[in-house]
Amino acid sequence: MQAEVRGNSDPEVADLQFDSRRVSQGTLFVAQLGTRVDGHDYIAQAVQAGAVAVICQHVPQDAPEATYVVVPDSSETLGLAAANFYGHPSRKLKLVGITGTNGKTTTVTLLHRLFRQLGHHAGLISTIVNKIDEEELPAGHTTPDALELNRLLCRMVEAGCEYCFMEVSSHAVVQRRIAGLEFAGALFSNLTHDHLDFHKTMPAYIAAKKGFFDALPASAWALINIDDKNGRIMEQNTRAQVKTYALRQLADFHGKVLEEGFDGMLLHVGSDEIWCRLVGRFNAYNLLAIYGAAVLCGVPKGEALRQLSLLEPAPGRFQYVSGRGVTAIVDYAHTPDALQNVLETIRDLRREQQLIITVVGCGGDRDKTKRPEMAQIAMRLSDKLVLTSDNPRTEKPEAILDDMEAGLTAEQLSRTVRITDRRQAIRTACLMAREGDIILVAGKGHEKYQEVNGVRSHFDDVEELEKELGIKS
Repeated sequence: MQAEVRGNSDPEVADLQFDSRRVSQGTLFVAQLGTRVDGHDYIAQAVQAGAVAVICQHVPQDAPEATYVVVPDSSETLGLAAANFYGHPSRKLKLVGITGTNGKTTTVTLLHRLFRQLGHHAGLISTIVNKIDEEELPAGHTTPDALELNRLLCRMVEAGCEYCFMEVSSHAVVQRRIAGLEFAGALFSNLTHDHLDFHKTMPAYIAAKKGFFDALPASAWALINIDDKNGRIMEQNTRAQVKTYALRQLADFHGKVLEEGFDGMLLHVGSDEIWCRLVGRFNAYNLLAIYGAAVLCGVPKGEALRQLSLLEPAPGRFQYVSGRGVTAIVDYAHTPDALQNVLETIRDLRREQQLIITVVGCGGDRDKTKRPEMAQIAMRLSDKLVLTSDNPRTEKPEAILDDMEAGLTAEQLSRTVRITDRRQAIRTACLMAREGDIILVAGKGHEKYQEVNGVRSHFDDVEELEKELGIKS
């Protein structure tokens, strides 16, 4: 990357920051062009707080005296600088990243669990939680910023971790949060409608995912779901060694669902059969990805299969609750494809006369175009539908529900209940359910909060269901 240095070419740097509020004496401040805030507007504040050098894309007029490093992309430079500042921790363990619309959290969580079961020291970076072995650290974004990423990886290396399994979001690729990281392996799960509030178009969303694989080194492996129509796109320009997995066609790691119930499924993998505690075809893909990644990381096939059979679902992913003769499922499904996958799985498993009652909403300040589609899928695959709030954030809940209802016909609306309060919506679904019926509460999964007008309050779908179904936790 070309860089122009203005001022002292060798300042003594003691810290690295991109938030001017965290700058202290001797800091190298990186001014990023953010989606909401331009870091260049805070250069003077950073220098006043003690920054001795600034990385930026342009030097503002009347900029205070300091060393300035002008680069084409300060976000990418932040990633490279962070990796260097923390001693390139990604080179000192096997870093495995997974990207895709659905399945990321389940796959990295269970990979981490599998390697811990095998006795390895391993780290986890996920939507739900970050972990260093079994030490839990709070998670913010799906993929942390470049500084936090390298800080986390450095702590993992110091703790003796041999592996780290990490979710890689499309936002992180575009915003260069993973610049400077060296991946030993990468997985592609699938790509469906999501995040168009950020990417604007599906081609841009696909390009963001592809960018992760384009940047892989020749020493890495790339494990691709070729049943997904975008799978082959991911491998087009990658230098990594490509391996494939699939249920519907021949692949390096091939599987087939032989039997399934609410308590698990019998899966044919290669020439072996194993009983797994996860449910649904979408989880069969996740299990194949986990198996393939484990083998590519050096785990013998037989041992990888044995460990696969011991894994349990990640929290909030097809989580099973039962009481008063009613079966309830809590799932994070918050995209049209994920919702369809979960509902189709429930329909395949239900017996005659069992009704499916779905409680679902859509998040505020996110892609609005998927809202009518989500409602249409939920109505088409359910017997009864309760539309409610997810995390409204700064949007009006009623406006979100209006957007969802726009996807329904007059006849479908007559079979739909609209209850803005999520607690009341879950209670209503439980009152509607007869013995034997199945309730799906979708959208929030593992989350234990609800965000309204920027305020997060405790809310747990599982807790609400257990209370309404008379289950003592």
